[in-house]
Amino acid sequence: MPNMSLVKNAMPLQDPAERAGNFREVALGYSEEQAVNEAMRCLGCKNKPCVRDCPVQIDIPAFIGEIAAGEFEKAYQVIARYNALPAICGRVCPQETQCEGACVRGKKGEPVAIGRLERFAADRHNAAADAEPAAKPAPNGKKVAVVGSGPAGLACAGSLAQKGYALTIFEALHREGGVLVYGIPEFRLPKAIVQKEVQGLKDMGVEIQTNVIIGKTITIDELLGEYGCHAVFIGSGAGLPRFMNIPGENLNGVYSANEFLTRINLMKAYMPDSQTPLHPGKKALVVGGGNVAMDAARCALRLGAEVTIVYRRTEKELPARREEVEHAKEEGIRFMFLTNPLRILGNDKSWVTGIVCEEMRLSEPDESGRARPVAVSGSDFEIQADCVIMAIGTSPNPLIKRTTGGLETQKWGGITTEEPGGKTSREGVYAGGDAVTGAATVILAMGAGKNAAEAIDAYIGGMREGRNGA
Repeated sequence: MPNMSLVKNAMPLQDPAERAGNFREVALGYSEEQAVNEAMRCLGCKNKPCVRDCPVQIDIPAFIGEIAAGEFEKAYQVIARYNALPAICGRVCPQETQCEGACVRGKKGEPVAIGRLERFAADRHNAAADAEPAAKPAPNGKKVAVVGSGPAGLACAGSLAQKGYALTIFEALHREGGVLVYGIPEFRLPKAIVQKEVQGLKDMGVEIQTNVIIGKTITIDELLGEYGCHAVFIGSGAGLPRFMNIPGENLNGVYSANEFLTRINLMKAYMPDSQTPLHPGKKALVVGGGNVAMDAARCALRLGAEVTIVYRRTEKELPARREEVEHAKEEGIRFMFLTNPLRILGNDKSWVTGIVCEEMRLSEPDESGRARPVAVSGSDFEIQADCVIMAIGTSPNPLIKRTTGGLETQKWGGITTEEPGGKTSREGVYAGGDAVTGAATVILAMGAGKNAAEAIDAYIGGMREGRNGA
């Protein structure tokens, strides 16, 4: 019998007072009873608007129907046909603006908790002692290189591996996973889950080489030449931090969010035996309003700092997921809206002591469609802080552009591509994810990687048939 409740089954969570002092996962996951109950809220719409708004086109009603029937492994197998990283996407995707945003149940009440159900199915599969690794497809004799082991690269590699390609992923860092391991904190995405998903790709025959910097260790031209690759996919992300270019940004105690999070997530700076230095301070101030700002703020809080987030628009315009904002507030993080930094103050030893800000008001919408913030004259004021974290965005690293002749990029650094397949200006080279769009979401990067895999398969198929100028 369908469940006609207007509200979702609540996600069990760690108590805010407890979780603010540890890095364990905040969301604890549905029980079987909760998952089945939530799945029964799905109407099984024939036109499937949720599928339309899913970047990787998962058959959402089908997998939810299997959960409702108690067929949890069948539910996972439905998801796995479309998504190589379901346990990850179920945790970090912005479902409220994608599949759940299109859910018909959401027109009257709350949408079906699609993300929570995806996580449930994936976690059940991963926890099963007898879960079979994916079978290795028959090799087709063709070789593809993937640059970057983040969500775009993993999705592209997974899709091509299923078609029998020999895949090698090249990762610049010493651990695979890209932003999934260096950017997203343990309390949102346990790293053991990332490694489990990555191992699934390795079981399919995907090779991953770490500590390889494309453009320095190996070039794109070498991959297409002496390494014998038939195509290359660039999914190198956007790891170059942006700053505001205001006075004081070179003071000690000022971090980019990328550096701050990498020290914590990848280098485990929060562990007592860590050799990675970090100065979270007693009063930390985070500049920005996206998910990265929430992650940095919540990490600083767990390291003992009193944390304030400053954002130049209002709460309504915050780009971060609602859930992350709510969790931050529950944990005691302070928000100051309509506030813009002007300069960072320091002492005679070049350590941060505070930040001067100005009040803002909202005017007409800007190019992004959001209300444009305008400074209020004479409204300057000072906030005490001994740590400032800039979380205002990132850009692609320019190294690949500099070392790959004929690769066209946009003015801000993103690789220029033909969509939806990600074809670049270089023959046999494709790109997707944050390296093309700038910092975006995990699932959008995965969608780009999956689309590029289809385009690469068609391109190499054309080579075999004598097309594409080969």
